[in-house]
Amino acid sequence: MYQYANEDVAFERLKDLQREMENSRMTADSIAGLGKLVRNLAARAWWLAGLAMRRAPRRRPSLEQIDYEETAASDVA
Repeated sequence: MYQYANEDVAFERLKDLQREMENSRMTADSIAGLGKLVRNLAARAWWLAGLAMRRAPRRRPSLEQIDYEETAASDVA
């Protein structure tokens, strides 16, 4: 006997197909939401990088600027 000729089996098959379609639709919506989130984060990172480029670079003390003789003398006294 052909399995889809039975009404009950055909109705179960229809419900299964509807469930699969709804699941695939929900998955597609979540993937689209994830893409939107990634775009927003990338835009914010780009904006913060632009702000950081406008700031003057920080001065780092180099070894030549430190006077070791004065610091050693102050430790002894």
